[in-house]
Amino acid sequence: MICFKTEIPKEICNIDDELKAIYHSENSICIWIFNNKSQRNKFMENTNGMLKTEREDYYIKNY
Repeated sequence: MICFKTEIPKEICNIDDELKAIYHSENSICIWIFNNKSQRNKFMENTNGMLKTEREDYYIKNY
């Protein structure tokens, strides 16, 4: 396990983990928030293998 110490806003920490999708690259960490577990799972399935910018575009267009 690798951990990076950082400050995450409480508003994000308080959201159920099943409603969050987390992505990381060499220089950033992205957290996408969904209304329900089904949306999150669909996002994860449909964006598997995409680059960060492709995932961002997909999220904007669909959520």
